[in-house]
Amino acid sequence: MGGRVGLKGTDGAQIKEKAIRLGATKRSPPRAVEALREIALMKDDIDLVTYPHEMGENEAIECGFSPRVIGSVESGSTTAEDTKRAAREMADLEVDMILFAGGDGTARDICEAIDQELPVLGIPTGVKIHSSVFAVNPRKAGRLAVDYLRGEASLKTAEVMDIDEEAFRENRLSAELHGYLKIPFEKRLVQPTKSASSPGIDEESNKEAIAEYVVAEMDDSIFLLGPGTTVKAVADRLGTEKTLLGVDVVNQDEILARDVNEDEILELVKGKDVKIVVSPIGGQGFIFGRGNQQISPEVIKQVGRDNIIVIATKSKLSSRKPGEPLYVDTGDKDVDEMLSGYMRVITGYQEEAVVKVSR
Repeated sequence: MGGRVGLKGTDGAQIKEKAIRLGATKRSPPRAVEALREIALMKDDIDLVTYPHEMGENEAIECGFSPRVIGSVESGSTTAEDTKRAAREMADLEVDMILFAGGDGTARDICEAIDQELPVLGIPTGVKIHSSVFAVNPRKAGRLAVDYLRGEASLKTAEVMDIDEEAFRENRLSAELHGYLKIPFEKRLVQPTKSASSPGIDEESNKEAIAEYVVAEMDDSIFLLGPGTTVKAVADRLGTEKTLLGVDVVNQDEILARDVNEDEILELVKGKDVKIVVSPIGGQGFIFGRGNQQISPEVIKQVGRDNIIVIATKSKLSSRKPGEPLYVDTGDKDVDEMLSGYMRVITGYQEEAVVKVSR
């Protein structure tokens, strides 16, 4: 829930309270509903077990299920311990699989509670999604759950990764492997683990060539520079200092704001000509919806598809398997649809590729 307000995660009670004070809203309930609607077609054939209130009961009822509710929680102030206890009790009931909504922190809690006792699948709703236990988006989580329950999907062991949030907020990325979960698997429905770009000389030269071309083509517009080292090269070319993991705002070589949240972006772009520069996340291939939720659907709608500049090094693009698209998962179906199709990706100085984008 902290993505749009620029907090880069909400693990822990204090940071969650801060996110709420800044105006953050929970992403999990509507995205859980989106997944459960895919499963609702077989609601008469399954026994859906949930924890109370916002831990699944409310969303299940909204989708037409009559869930079996176990355990107890204090509504409005659920904790990581509630997640662990729910997973443990469901495992003791020998359910066929656990479907959860959250990010890497929630995946860690479940891994700690039940390890690989039974299949688990994540609906991606968090800011940090480095683990490979999540579906590509909520709809695909629902479809994969249906396929598995029908015996049409295999199982795979997947990594549970997480980062140090405090280090992340200080512009340092430190990801660690915390264990493995057993997940239902269909390649087109599950996102891979995030991977870093190779720091080799060719990679750095490629970033510099991309940056030189982007800067040469810059006009008087305001530019939103997304996270990542490829976009940082653009800021370096402009001679401005950029937050590596945040969204910064520049006009030519002047930095207007650093590490902005959604509200600050909307205020800055009001009535202005604006362009967005983003690079897909290595390994996962997401352009929007992972680690850059500050560039929200409302921001994207104001800026427009034609003013989105996607940049990627050749090694990052070539690491995609043949025919594998880039992805968007903004949380807004209409915006995801608007972004889908083919997009130009700048891969060098006056060099571009046309790549399919899927939601």
